[in-house]
Amino acid sequence: MVFSDVADTVILAKPFAAPLALAAALIALPFASNEFVAYQIALFLIYGMATQGVALCWGRLGFLPLGHALFFGLGAYLTGGMLKAAEQQSAWFAGLPLAQLLPAALAYGVARLIFARSHRSGPFFSLITLAMTMLGFLAAQQWSDLTGGFNGMAGIPDLPGTERYSTLYWLVAACAVVTTALLGLLYRRPLGVLWSAIALNEDRLQLFGFATDRMKANAYALSALLAAGAGGLFAAHQGIVTPLTMGFVLSTEFVIWAAVGGKASPLGALLGAVLVGYASSELRDHFSYWEVLVGLLFIGVVRFLPDGVAGIGARFFGGAPGTAPQPVMAPALPKPRQALSLSFESVACGQGGVKILDGLTLRLQGPGIRCVIGPNGAGKTSTFNAMTGRLPVRAGRIVLDDTDISGATAWRVARHGVGRKMQIPSVFGSLSVRQNLGIALWVARLRPSMSLTRAPLAWHSALQDELLQQFPALKERMDEPAGSLSQGQRQALEFVMTVLPEPRLVLLDEPCAGLSPAETHQMIATIRAAITALDAAALVIEHDISAVAAIGGDVFVLHQGRLLAQGDLATIQANPAVRAVYAGGRK
Repeated sequence: MVFSDVADTVILAKPFAAPLALAAALIALPFASNEFVAYQIALFLIYGMATQGVALCWGRLGFLPLGHALFFGLGAYLTGGMLKAAEQQSAWFAGLPLAQLLPAALAYGVARLIFARSHRSGPFFSLITLAMTMLGFLAAQQWSDLTGGFNGMAGIPDLPGTERYSTLYWLVAACAVVTTALLGLLYRRPLGVLWSAIALNEDRLQLFGFATDRMKANAYALSALLAAGAGGLFAAHQGIVTPLTMGFVLSTEFVIWAAVGGKASPLGALLGAVLVGYASSELRDHFSYWEVLVGLLFIGVVRFLPDGVAGIGARFFGGAPGTAPQPVMAPALPKPRQALSLSFESVACGQGGVKILDGLTLRLQGPGIRCVIGPNGAGKTSTFNAMTGRLPVRAGRIVLDDTDISGATAWRVARHGVGRKMQIPSVFGSLSVRQNLGIALWVARLRPSMSLTRAPLAWHSALQDELLQQFPALKERMDEPAGSLSQGQRQALEFVMTVLPEPRLVLLDEPCAGLSPAETHQMIATIRAAITALDAAALVIEHDISAVAAIGGDVFVLHQGRLLAQGDLATIQANPAVRAVYAGGRK
């Protein structure tokens, strides 16, 4: 199943069918049952909104928060405290939004600290959030003057205009419909596509220039806002808040409900909390080992239904795929004001005590294609890694134009106009070809406000149109997942994605690897045409000497992490030092 289809796991195909169906069911519920059942369902709808926050992080962005009850509990305590204070002084009602915003701000700060240090902090992030909710639980127990300690904060009044055993249900139901519709809408916008791309291939997204650590922090803050808002409703619904509202058990239940309902679907996450939560409450009174049953259900779903119950619905009721959007020309990018210059000045890199680059010095000035060759282990790919923040620079410096980029993160280097194609084709496999190309087009063009609109989903550019003429197979498979493409087609797709942001410097690591002679010829011709059209500079790592000859331009020869020789191919092939260490290869 395509990842973008999973993102829209709804019972019906139209965008707002799921929230409309949910609204209809919630409106009918009190009339079909009674106020007590509605009161019970309202509680699990509240839990479901917090579960949607867990599903946002886990199902969309690929990192699992294990301590979301912390924000749920903070929202509950803050809301409860303000409602009690408002009984004496009505001005406290104005502070109710802070009960949700403060936990969201805390979540953003924590995520920025964790993800800015390393974009691959997923397991550490999960453990840190787990520790945070444990600390919150202990603080709620010990800080009895504010929280009421073990007995909790009791006597919380109703929200203005509601009564917890009757009319509050309608407010909770309305909030559940709004959060479901809002998240579903975001998932179908460029922001949602980028969220999916983070989970699929965060490295690739950073090489485009997207600050994924900030994007993940923003998403985590939104998920905390959902949890804190749900916590505020919980305080009004129950009239009491205890330390259990920010405990590990509730955090675990959020994860279980998200998995069972469907972590990639806002409706699935909500229904998971309602169905499993309500069933558990009923089993609790009739079955002593109900917790074992819930645990087995969770294990079974994770093992056999990775998309949860919502995934089953998507398979049977997903409907036909939508029509392709009408193309819209993407905004033009500003032209560079100066010719590109790049220099490696005695750059040294190493890992685990092994030298990789050993005083590498080379210079590149102005547009044109240069090839980088050398024996295996010479430091070719490592040169690209050092430049794009994937390999720490221990000594020397790398200067792009007048800026020292040594040690800069990949996304900051990309924003200087550097595009990189990886040695193994690196695309977003579960996203469609169209979405892959769209992400590349959004680089340096997509403003934050535009990420919430539909228009960028249909962007194309003159360069994209020209390149797709060279690779007709991509044009014919625009709405198929990129992971279904052949090796040659993935190579072509990643090359197109690399040059669509119109970089000033293009780094191509073996772009012809795995291609047939005919595909190699086509790729080389397209590389030459694209670099000329962009008036850009390119460094191409290549082992096939016939391909190097066809590409033309100067050649850099690396050996043992140093520059061994430089010049045109004929000069390089005649160099005794080069011939002693490297003969090159041919397909």
